[in-house]
Amino acid sequence: MTAGPLTTDWEKARAAARAVPSLPPVARDLADALGHALAEPLTALTDLPPFDTSAMDGWAVAGPGPWRFEGGGVLAGGQPEPLRPGTAVAIATGARLPEGADAVLRREDGEDEAGSGLLLDRSACPGPPAPGRDIRPRGQECRADDPLLPAGTSVTSTVLGLAAAAGYDRLTVHRRPRVDLLVLGDELLATGLPRDGRIRDALGPLLAAWLSGQGADVVGRPLLPDGFGPLYEAVRDSTADVVVTTGSTAAGPVDFLHDALRAVGARLLVDSVAVRPGHPMLLAELPPGADGRARHLVGLPGNPLAAVAGAVTLAVPLLRRLGGHVDAGPLDAVCAAALPGHPRDTRLLPVRRTGRAVAPLPFDGPAMLRGLALSDGLAVVPPGGAEAGAVVEILDVPRP
Repeated sequence: MTAGPLTTDWEKARAAARAVPSLPPVARDLADALGHALAEPLTALTDLPPFDTSAMDGWAVAGPGPWRFEGGGVLAGGQPEPLRPGTAVAIATGARLPEGADAVLRREDGEDEAGSGLLLDRSACPGPPAPGRDIRPRGQECRADDPLLPAGTSVTSTVLGLAAAAGYDRLTVHRRPRVDLLVLGDELLATGLPRDGRIRDALGPLLAAWLSGQGADVVGRPLLPDGFGPLYEAVRDSTADVVVTTGSTAAGPVDFLHDALRAVGARLLVDSVAVRPGHPMLLAELPPGADGRARHLVGLPGNPLAAVAGAVTLAVPLLRRLGGHVDAGPLDAVCAAALPGHPRDTRLLPVRRTGRAVAPLPFDGPAMLRGLALSDGLAVVPPGGAEAGAVVEILDVPRP
């Protein structure tokens, strides 16, 4: 393993994690594109609406009233006959407007004059309905070939709806990065209560769900015992785009991650970050995979909150960049109370939000998750702390 820059400041560490190319574009059916990022701009394949439609239940009318009824009515999905001047036809919301119709008279504003076969306008508005009233005109939302969303947009359920409305069956998106999550430690239990000096694995459930929500496909999630051999073999044999490990990042008696990276020929990009908690985190470039693309390993500390700090610093930016996601700018908040900091390093502190202001939470030790579970985010506290009234960046935390 060749050494890279050591003990990186927090902002530079995040920049290093983003300094990777996105994974190649792939075509996905709409049902399979959720959570990916658009690899090319989304442009409209049709006008929206594709034809003039009724915005209300009522009658499509042609010319000034009163109007003589014509036809049996128009429902959504139907193909109406043209309307002659002085006539009206019942129409449902979303139905195509007949050719020749000028406006829609709402159902509550119209009256069928008994025995006359005529529709009368009983609305409070003087004169005939204004042309275009309660009509959604063709192309009101967009015209064919209009740009709708830029490349890099994360595909959410609303993006899928817009794409379907605009005529798409498939989307060109970036492939989601595949992740092997290696949770290390002889002391970890997968089930049951802590016992005999052993504790439950909290990071496996937390990180697997969170990384999936950040656009990754977690393809492996083993619990590994402490020891050089199992860790070396797992890293060597992984075919994932990113390997994420928990624990073994420091220099303790069972910390073998640096040895394993050296043995597989990795290159360290970040080795320790000036941030608390989580400073003994690392980022390494692994030997290329079968496709010739570089692969990466993110080493997170073993303490839960420290691991989350490592994830927001290195793992999340790396995975978002690999997946082609373009994220919004920083989310800032005002400190409702002073936020305690570290004398020299950036501190990531669980905070609760009230309006635009945030306040610190208890249970913020590196081995704790209680404060994080109650929080609305992690405040980025500069060295020395932040006074009440100061503005700080807020990082997202694991949530559904």
